Amino acid sequence: MNDVVTTSVLLFSYGTLQHKEVQLAQFGRELVGREDAILGYEQSMLAIQDPEIVALSGKTHHPILRPSTNPKQEILGIVFDITEDELHAADAYEVDEYKRVLVPLKSGLHAWVYVSI
Repeated sequence: MNDVVTTSVLLFSYGTLQHKEVQLAQFGRELVGREDAILGYEQSMLAIQDPEIVALSGKTHHPILRPSTNPKQEILGIVFDITEDELHAADAYEVDEYKRVLVPLKSGLHAWVYVSI
Protein backbone atom coordinates (compact mmCIF):
# COMPACT_ATOMS: atom_id res chain seq x y z
CA MET A 1 0.00 0.00 0.00
CA ASN A 2 1.38 3.39 -0.99
CA ASP A 3 0.86 6.29 1.36
CA VAL A 4 0.32 9.60 -0.38
CA VAL A 5 1.65 12.58 1.53
CA THR A 6 -0.10 15.84 0.70
CA THR A 7 1.49 19.03 1.93
CA SER A 8 -1.04 21.60 3.04
CA VAL A 9 -0.52 25.36 2.77
CA LEU A 10 -2.70 28.34 3.59
CA LEU A 11 -3.74 30.87 0.95
CA PHE A 12 -5.42 34.16 1.85
CA SER A 13 -7.77 35.56 -0.80
CA TYR A 14 -9.31 39.02 -0.85
CA GLY A 15 -10.50 38.90 -4.47
CA THR A 16 -11.37 36.68 -7.40
CA LEU A 17 -9.83 33.47 -5.99
CA GLN A 18 -12.93 33.43 -3.79
CA HIS A 19 -15.16 32.95 -6.87
CA LYS A 20 -16.46 29.43 -7.44
CA GLU A 21 -15.89 29.53 -11.22
CA VAL A 22 -12.25 30.61 -10.77
CA GLN A 23 -11.68 27.88 -8.16
CA LEU A 24 -13.17 25.17 -10.38
CA ALA A 25 -11.05 26.28 -13.35
CA GLN A 26 -7.79 26.62 -11.40
CA PHE A 27 -8.10 23.90 -8.75
CA GLY A 28 -10.72 21.52 -10.13
CA ARG A 29 -12.76 21.92 -6.96
CA GLU A 30 -14.58 24.47 -4.88
CA LEU A 31 -12.50 25.55 -1.89
CA VAL A 32 -13.78 25.79 1.65
CA GLY A 33 -12.32 28.56 3.75
CA ARG A 34 -12.77 30.70 6.80
CA GLU A 35 -12.86 34.46 7.29
CA ASP A 36 -9.69 36.22 8.37
CA ALA A 37 -7.91 39.51 7.73
CA ILE A 38 -4.50 40.77 6.68
CA LEU A 39 -3.10 43.75 8.56
CA GLY A 40 -0.98 46.63 7.32
CA TYR A 41 -2.16 46.69 3.70
CA GLU A 42 -4.46 48.89 1.64
CA GLN A 43 -6.50 47.82 -1.36
CA SER A 44 -6.85 49.39 -4.80
CA MET A 45 -7.93 48.10 -8.20
CA LEU A 46 -5.70 46.83 -11.02
CA ALA A 47 -6.73 46.80 -14.69
CA ILE A 48 -6.27 43.24 -16.00
CA GLN A 49 -4.85 43.04 -19.54
CA ASP A 50 -4.86 39.23 -19.91
CA PRO A 51 -8.06 38.34 -21.84
CA GLU A 52 -8.10 34.77 -20.48
CA ILE A 53 -8.09 36.01 -16.87
CA VAL A 54 -10.79 38.58 -17.68
CA ALA A 55 -12.92 35.87 -19.31
CA LEU A 56 -12.45 33.52 -16.35
CA SER A 57 -13.10 36.07 -13.61
CA GLY A 58 -15.65 38.11 -15.55
CA LYS A 59 -13.90 41.27 -14.33
CA THR A 60 -11.61 43.75 -16.08
CA HIS A 61 -10.29 45.06 -12.75
CA HIS A 62 -9.12 42.99 -9.78
CA PRO A 63 -8.30 44.14 -6.26
CA ILE A 64 -4.61 44.39 -5.36
CA LEU A 65 -2.90 45.09 -2.03
CA ARG A 66 -0.03 47.43 -1.24
CA PRO A 67 1.62 48.03 2.13
CA SER A 68 -0.17 50.69 4.13
CA THR A 69 1.31 53.38 6.36
CA ASN A 70 -1.19 52.19 8.98
CA PRO A 71 -0.05 48.82 10.41
CA LYS A 72 -3.53 48.24 11.90
CA GLN A 73 -5.42 48.69 8.62
CA GLU A 74 -7.38 45.49 7.87
CA ILE A 75 -8.33 43.84 4.61
CA LEU A 76 -10.97 41.15 5.07
CA GLY A 77 -10.81 37.92 3.11
CA ILE A 78 -10.91 34.15 3.23
CA VAL A 79 -8.09 31.79 4.13
CA PHE A 80 -8.08 28.48 2.26
CA ASP A 81 -6.24 25.26 3.10
CA ILE A 82 -4.82 24.06 -0.24
CA THR A 83 -2.13 21.74 -1.59
CA GLU A 84 1.26 22.77 -2.97
CA ASP A 85 0.00 21.88 -6.47
CA GLU A 86 -3.01 24.15 -5.97
CA LEU A 87 -0.69 26.95 -4.82
CA HIS A 88 1.19 26.61 -8.12
CA ALA A 89 -2.17 26.72 -9.96
CA ALA A 90 -2.94 29.97 -8.13
CA ASP A 91 0.47 31.31 -9.23
CA ALA A 92 -0.46 30.54 -12.84
CA TYR A 93 -3.74 32.46 -12.46
CA GLU A 94 -2.26 35.67 -11.06
CA VAL A 95 -0.92 38.23 -13.55
CA ASP A 96 2.63 39.63 -13.47
CA GLU A 97 1.69 42.65 -11.34
CA TYR A 98 1.18 40.35 -8.34
CA LYS A 99 3.79 38.61 -6.22
CA ARG A 100 3.15 35.92 -3.63
CA VAL A 101 4.35 36.64 -0.07
CA LEU A 102 3.91 34.85 3.26
CA VAL A 103 2.22 37.08 5.83
CA PRO A 104 0.78 36.83 9.34
CA LEU A 105 -3.00 37.12 9.50
CA LYS A 106 -5.12 38.71 12.21
CA SER A 107 -5.92 35.22 13.53
CA GLY A 108 -2.22 34.50 14.12
CA LEU A 109 -2.00 32.08 11.19
CA HIS A 110 0.53 32.62 8.41
CA ALA A 111 -0.70 32.40 4.81
CA TRP A 112 0.41 33.13 1.29
CA VAL A 113 -1.19 36.16 -0.32
CA TYR A 114 -0.77 37.96 -3.64
CA VAL A 115 0.20 41.63 -3.36
CA SER A 116 1.55 44.35 -5.64
CA ILE A 117 5.12 43.87 -6.90
